[in-house]
Amino acid sequence: MRLIFNWKRILLTITNIAIAVYLVFAVTAFNKPDDKKAVCSQVRINITDELVDGFLNAEEIKKILKQNKMYPLGKKMTAINTREIETFLRKSPFVDHAVCYKTSSGHIHINLTQRMPVMRVIANNGDNYYVDNHGGIMANDKYTANMIVATGHISKAYAQKVLTKVGKYLVSDKFWQNQTEQVNILSDGSMEIIPRVGNHIIYIGQPTDLKKKLTRMEKFYKYGLNKVGWNKYSYISVEFDNQIICKKNK
Repeated sequence: MRLIFNWKRILLTITNIAIAVYLVFAVTAFNKPDDKKAVCSQVRINITDELVDGFLNAEEIKKILKQNKMYPLGKKMTAINTREIETFLRKSPFVDHAVCYKTSSGHIHINLTQRMPVMRVIANNGDNYYVDNHGGIMANDKYTANMIVATGHISKAYAQKVLTKVGKYLVSDKFWQNQTEQVNILSDGSMEIIPRVGNHIIYIGQPTDLKKKLTRMEKFYKYGLNKVGWNKYSYISVEFDNQIICKKNK
């Protein structure tokens, strides 16, 4: 059987398809706003906090960008360099990660993850800084209220390796975040906790098995000190498993 092609019909079909494709592109092109004239109408700054209140907020980021003439509001979208904004913000000692991008609606989004201080260190050797949740050292450029303070024999290596873990645990536990005012590191690396409530010192020993030791201490608060009074003892040791050693106040 010989196939007979209707060339006129095929040509007409191809022509119709071509016209349809052209119309789609034409409508899209005519309805698309002039990118060269579009300006930034809104800036959205989002800061992700992980453990505790940090050093940064949206108003401060806005102020910093304005001071350096990098705040994008009102600028032409084509003139805004999002990569440049990211690079600038990442230079801050308080910024862990920064992402900046544009939207077709004329908005600029700035998403930040900040380095979260978990403890302030005031060491016997004169060092004064913050240690963050990644074990980084942060300069003491600002003051943060209610920050747990670490004192005593503390090297920067000890702070990064040990105090980071201690600080992360304390601020992640609501009870101990509120109850811990200060930790003191003795010359042998053992640790004391000075609580906010109660006239006593908690001796931890070496800062290992911290969760187990502090859970035992929390139960002692609940079932022991609540009955006899939180100021009855001056020194409470939870260094050893399955026991609590107390020294009475004189």
